[in-house]
Formats: sequence, structure tokens, C-alpha cells
Amino acid sequence: MFVEPVYSSLITLLIIVVACAELCDAVTVVDVYRLVQYDLGGVPLGSRLAALSHHAGSSLYLSSAGAAADLSRTVLILPVRELNLTFIRDYIGQRKPLGGLLLLLPPVFSPQHSDSGGGADQDSAKDLVKEVLIEVERLLIHANIPYPVYFGFEDEAVHAMLGDVKKNDITGQPATATTGGQSEPGHPSPSDQRPPLGNFNNYASKVQQSPLDSLLCVRLSDEPIAFGYQRWALIGRRCGPWLRRRAAKSYKLVVAAPEPRKVASPAIINIQGWLPGLKADGDSNQLPTIAIVASYDTFGAAPALSVGSDSNGSGVVALLEIARLFSILYSNPKTRGRYNLLFVLTSGGPYNYNGTHKWLRSMDQRLRETIDYAICLNSIGSSSNELWLHVSKPPENAYIKQIFEGFSTVSEELGLKVGLKHKKINISNPRESQMLSFICLALRTGYVPICMVWEHEQFSLRVTAATLSELSVAPDFLESTGGLSDNRNFINEASISRSVKLVAESLARHIYGQQGKSIDIFADHSSLSINPSYIRSWVEFLSTTPRVAPFLSKNDPLIVALKKELADHTVEVNVQQELLDGMFTFYDSTSGRLHIYQVASVTFDLILLLVLASYLIVLFSFLVILTRVISMLADYVFEQGLDDLISLFRRPSSRKVKTA
Repeated sequence: MFVEPVYSSLITLLIIVVACAELCDAVTVVDVYRLVQYDLGGVPLGSRLAALSHHAGSSLYLSSAGAAADLSRTVLILPVRELNLTFIRDYIGQRKPLGGLLLLLPPVFSPQHSDSGGGADQDSAKDLVKEVLIEVERLLIHANIPYPVYFGFEDEAVHAMLGDVKKNDITGQPATATTGGQSEPGHPSPSDQRPPLGNFNNYASKVQQSPLDSLLCVRLSDEPIAFGYQRWALIGRRCGPWLRRRAAKSYKLVVAAPEPRKVASPAIINIQGWLPGLKADGDSNQLPTIAIVASYDTFGAAPALSVGSDSNGSGVVALLEIARLFSILYSNPKTRGRYNLLFVLTSGGPYNYNGTHKWLRSMDQRLRETIDYAICLNSIGSSSNELWLHVSKPPENAYIKQIFEGFSTVSEELGLKVGLKHKKINISNPRESQMLSFICLALRTGYVPICMVWEHEQFSLRVTAATLSELSVAPDFLESTGGLSDNRNFINEASISRSVKLVAESLARHIYGQQGKSIDIFADHSSLSINPSYIRSWVEFLSTTPRVAPFLSKNDPLIVALKKELADHTVEVNVQQELLDGMFTFYDSTSGRLHIYQVASVTFDLILLLVLASYLIVLFSFLVILTRVISMLADYVFEQGLDDLISLFRRPSSRKVKTA
């Protein structure tokens, strides 16, 4: 009789202690990639913090009236495919407080993802998400964001966590002490979504219930309860809404990262290789030179994800394949042309082509004067059949006409269309330049402030040059430089092969004096044919290798690989290292590990604390009163004797007994 209540109390206390001890349970760990942090002319931009430790949320708005909640202690999780650009733009523009931002990208945007193909609907969906991602990236890299911003990829663990977080927001389960228990706009309140009482037994069997839930709810009732159906029915009647809120899981997101530090002495590294032409006997004159140039580095919202498969990985791959083809021709004196070929991989492309400027400035003047023209390759990997030749000198220029006519003739044979775009470099009045901005005023070429939008413009101040690109207009500053949406799933290797043949065939006809003739020097299935396997291998390598210049060193595996490849096909390979112009300051901590913890809500913590305190107070009071009663009884026995104590509880004699 008296043992069962004691065991019941002990079991209850044990359950409470266990619940208190297991409030935080690690679910999974995933890789995340931080938004770039940099200073531009002393102006702080990008994400200014790296460490993260807050509860998860999924909505900017948590009240039924649509009012914004205080999210200063919440990590907002937003899938890019569901993103509302207007809300994000307003939230960031007004600098509203936020504990952190986690943007989830579809797996197709991962550098490690290999697209297995899909139907037209899937391609259309990818293109729509790509457009949204480009807008998000443009917004983030030009904003000063005072909280951590990370990018991650959707997977099963993250999807399950996000589903629970959304359920919390809908049912009003508070993620932090400041978000309250309100509903998201456009969603019914928890009372509207409550299942019927008759179905609660089925509902309760589907959600994970802890013994403490049942205990707390049962104690609210004065009715005697039994186990089984009656117990659950009582729980459903008394505290169904509370149990539904308790069944929803809350999560805490943690990224342990030190304070970001400035990248000391960020470098830009240029790599060049030569293929010397054949001089005639007794000829003391310098041979003319043709330069083939491509910028290999990238810039994007997340430096650790900035692989730039198209911009400008496609240009780098094309340059390497052209070098391989001409190395075969030049290996035989009988087929060696009377032109020097100079292959240059430049750095600092996103930063006003700073590496190209410094490479030209350091070049020997006599060598520079031998350059007939330079062809710059930029973003030539799209599936479009149209390419553009961008020039700065007038189309009437003899070299420009020669280059364009040669490209046009070959493009017609390949089923391509090459257009000519002329844009004059305005050095007399830079304030009238189309791309003028405060950054361009600080980047100087010599003594004239000017902003370069194409790589050939760095050459055009000294020699004739052109840029071959799929882009019909110049991109804006720090755009189309290898961002989040630029990976191998959005380029076409066959297009790169066609662009290689276009450039190689045009150059070969010019070098060997075969302009206007319908010959096929790099014919298919010949020793000089384009090698698709070679192109594919370099596309795969570059599409999985981030190439943001300030985070690369001279001994970086990428630099070593590019140098070795040029050395295999050219001679006199030289690596030039220069400092990036000082108005750019970059910070480290570009990636991290996100720890996702499942935690009890703040409301549950408070209720648990109150129940535990109440239980201990009642238990303490009971023990104190019991001790005092026993003490009083002991004192009475000692003073009056045991017989007197027993007489207090003895039933008095009836009147009939007394009368007898």
C-alpha cells in the first residue's frame, strides 16, 4: 500500500532528472561556406562575422498580422528555390537585426555534383533558380551585412531539420526567447490545425512522446487514470495542444569559427609560356608575336565555392588546348610558323584585370613592340551558337579587320556566328565612362584613372587586342566572374571544343598565310584534331577548384598544375607574382562546419523548471511536516507514557456498558 507511492515519486523524479540532462542532442554536421568578407577602398562589404550559435527559424514574419519578429537571436534558414527577393532585399537594405542567415542551394549548384541530365521541365527549373541566385549574389556582395551569412546544400538531414523548423513556425513553437508563440502569416493558428479529439490516439502514436509529457499532462487532472487508451484519451482532452507543440522539434545551429583576419599581402600570379617561331637564315629581325590570353581566377559570393566553370574556366581550358595543338605543329621545323606564340594565364581578372596590367608593365618594351595582336578568351562555354569579338580600336583598323574576317570565315564553316562589338576606351574624361564608379577612379593605369571592363582593354592602350566571348555586353563590376551559379552543370564541353577550333584555325590560317582559303588544318580524326578527353579532364579539374586570387599562393596546387601543363607544351615558362592593388582587403574564414543540435524549446525549459521546483518544494514540505509530527509523538510518549498515548486512540466505553 505505502510502497507504490514512494516508487512512483522516485520514478517521477528520475524522469525529470533525465529530461533535464538530455535537452540537447546532436543531429548532424554539414559543410557550409561563408559569404565573402572584404573591404573596398576602406568600405566594409560582405559578411562581417563568422561565429554562429543561435536557434533555427524559417520565416522573416511570425505574427498573424504580418509584423516582423525580433530575429536577433535566430538563424534564418531559407532555401534559394523558395526565396522571396523583395523581402530579402528590404531586410538587408534596412539592416534589420538577425542572428545569422543560412541559404540552402539545390545540389545541382554544388561543384561536386555531376548532373545526370533531365527533361525540359528540370532544365527550366534550374534556369529559374539560377536567375534568382544571380540576383541574390549581386545583392550580398555589394552589401555590408553585420551578421554571419553561410551557404549550404540541400540534403536529407538538412531537409528533415528544415521541415521540423517550418512546423515549429506554423504551430507557434518558439525557437528563442524573443520570437514568441505566434503563427506565420498566411497559415492557420495552432487551434485551427488541432486534430479531432477522437483521432488524438492515432496522432499521439505518430509523434515521439517522452514520459515526461504524459506525466505533466496527467498531473493536470484530478480524475483517476488507467494505462492504455483511457490514459491517452485523458491526455488528449487535457493537454492536446501543449503536446502538439512539444512534439515539434527545435534546433540550434552552431559554427565555431574565430574572428576573421585580414589576408596578409594578397598576391596575383601570372603564368606565361612561349612557342618560338622559325627564323629564316640570316634574318636578324624579331619575329612578330601573337598573344593568347585568359584570366584564370574567380570571384563570387562564397570564395570556397567560386569555381567559375564558364567564367573563366572555359577560357583557360581553351588556351591550354590551343597551346597543345600548336606545340605539335611547332615541334617540327617544317611546320613551325614564322610567328612567336605567347600564352599567358593572368590573375586579378575580377579586379580590373590588375594582373594583366602588371604583366604588361613588367614586359620588356622591345618584346611588347613585337606583338601584332592579342586574343583574350572569356566565357566561351555556353551552348549558344553566337560569339562576340569585342574591340576597343575602330573596326576600320587593319589588324581588327584582319582578325574579324579570319574569325568570320572559320565560324561560317563551323556553323557559328561571330559578331563585332566596338567600345571605345574613354581616357580623356573618365567621368563620362559607362562603367564609371568610385572603385574605377582609384584603379589607375599609369596616371589616368580608368575602369577596364574587358581584358583586351589593358592591351589596347599599347597593342591591338580583342576579346572573344559569349557575352554581348560587358558585365558589371564583380559580376560574371565565377559566382555560385557558374559550375560545370551549366556549360557545354562541345561548345568549348568549337571555340577552340575557331581560334586555332583562324590563327593557323593567319600564321601560314592561308586566309580566305577553305582548308582544315585541325581536321577531325587527325593528329591535330581537338581532344575532347583533354578538354573534359581540365573542365572537371577547374570546376572543382576554387580560384579566388587572394587565397592562392605561388605553391598552390592549382598554380603548380597550370605551370606544369604549360611547360609540357611551351618553353621558357615563367611565373610572375605581384601584390594585388591595396584598395582591396580580403578576410579569411571562408568555410566552416555547421553543427545542428536538437534542443528543447524555451517554453519547455521553463515549464520543466517550474515542475521540478514545485515537486521538490512539496517533497521537502512533506518531509519537514512528517519529521515534526514524529518528533512530537516521541516527546509525548516520553512525558506521559505509552499507555496514555494509546488511550488517546482507544474508543470510549458505551453508556450501556457503564450502566451495567
